[in-house]
Amino acid sequence: MRTALILLFLLAVAAIPGALLPQRSLNQGNVNQYIADNGWLGEFFDKLQLFDVFSSWWFTAVYVLLFISLVGCLTPRSIDLVKQLKAPPPLAPRNLARLPHHAAYRTTATPEQAADQVQKSLKGWRVRRNNGDGRVSGSIELSAERGYAREVGNILFHFGLLFLLIAFAAGKFVYAEGMRVIIANEESPAFCNTTPSAYDSFRAGLLVDGTDLAPFCIKVEDFRTDYLPNGQAEMFTSNIRFSEEVTTTDPDTWDPYTLQVNHPLRIGGTRVYLQGHGFAPTFTVTFPNGETRTDTVQWQPTDLLTFLSSGIMRFDPPAGMYPDIDDRLEQQIAIQGLFAPTASFDGTILSSRFPRMDDPAVAIDVYQGNAGLDNGGAQSIFSLDPDLMESGALERRARVNLMPGESTTLPDGTEVRFDGADEFINIQISEDPTQIWVGVFAAVMVGGLVLLVRRRRIWARIIVDGAQATRVDLGGLAKTDRSGWGREFDDLRDRLVTIATATPVFPEPGDTASSRGDDPDASWKDNIR
Repeated sequence: MRTALILLFLLAVAAIPGALLPQRSLNQGNVNQYIADNGWLGEFFDKLQLFDVFSSWWFTAVYVLLFISLVGCLTPRSIDLVKQLKAPPPLAPRNLARLPHHAAYRTTATPEQAADQVQKSLKGWRVRRNNGDGRVSGSIELSAERGYAREVGNILFHFGLLFLLIAFAAGKFVYAEGMRVIIANEESPAFCNTTPSAYDSFRAGLLVDGTDLAPFCIKVEDFRTDYLPNGQAEMFTSNIRFSEEVTTTDPDTWDPYTLQVNHPLRIGGTRVYLQGHGFAPTFTVTFPNGETRTDTVQWQPTDLLTFLSSGIMRFDPPAGMYPDIDDRLEQQIAIQGLFAPTASFDGTILSSRFPRMDDPAVAIDVYQGNAGLDNGGAQSIFSLDPDLMESGALERRARVNLMPGESTTLPDGTEVRFDGADEFINIQISEDPTQIWVGVFAAVMVGGLVLLVRRRRIWARIIVDGAQATRVDLGGLAKTDRSGWGREFDDLRDRLVTIATATPVFPEPGDTASSRGDDPDASWKDNIR
């Protein structure tokens, strides 16, 4: 057990870098940025697998050793517990008066009748009866034992922990998790969980190839945020419709559901969580030939208190305007800037004073040139490549603040209009067949912790004393009295003397007090009960 505790501590320490450093499994871009910002230190961390903590060889080694240690600890303890449960209670000590709890009384019943009375009062205990073959010859001795629940609970707790870790490990092989940003309006298309390519980001266990995802579709109808007067969000709510019949084409026939934070939609073993939200501005670009392009794209909140957001949009000119592909690449439009849901201006500097969309505005730079739409490389959806601007491939044509409906015109006659904004939601879809077992084993662990009953023992010796009367001596012992064991012993003694015709048994030399505390008359009071 000492080894298991040390390994459990090491496992907790090993998980610290996973909380302090960006992890590839969550955000590859953040890892790349960290390495770029920290130079050799970032590369050194990468060699130590500190950006892949929970899949690193050293974390896995501690994890496996903890398994082995728990198995090595629980196996002998379980065997020992089974042996103890099979073994009869131990024989009565020779001198019961030396036990922490003891009492004695005389009764007019025969020794056999007195022994039957004691045994009947010990219902629910494991009882061993010796008729004349105990430690004191010629006496009837009863040994009773109970209270193995604490040890059973202790073992259950550790078995629950062991299988909980196994369930977590197994879940890493069979889980699937994806993220998707959806514009929260009725024109937004439905999302269907049929392929990993439908997600903005997707990761899964080694045994999941994405071909057997639970099929269902979701249509987001709206999104609402309830705010306190200080701007703090109180509740996020999105009304959605869903269907497990992916061939059904009419979302109006799908089942409605109100999606809220901590109230996921559960479809079989799949859970749909509402994780976040933000704003998606809409821009319309009217090219010199009169053709238009309209797009709505989510922008990233840069201030989570006021939801001031930043982002970009790219527009390709109509194909007929520039027959030559090189000319067309030089006429792309790129917009980069800030969006404020409730605008506040300090001169021309835009900021936001409240997270709700009460008075939206944007502050944008409009670029014209090669925006990188056709270069085939990976690009950020929140910022333009600075190399394009430094090289002159993109040239800034305008810098302007716009309210909804306002526009700006570029030198070649191209018009850029800000049409307003919609809210978007970020949903996470998780599927993990082991989650029910994680819950079961967690419940087993909690159940093991609540079994706090301690082991205790009672002995009774019934003899015929010198006065030719039946004398019953009782003794009790427990590992601790914190479970109220002293009161339990007293209650048992009181029941026995109540059903028996008792006469006083005065203290004899060497007798000690019973369980009535420090009262000097307690021994006498106990003995005459």
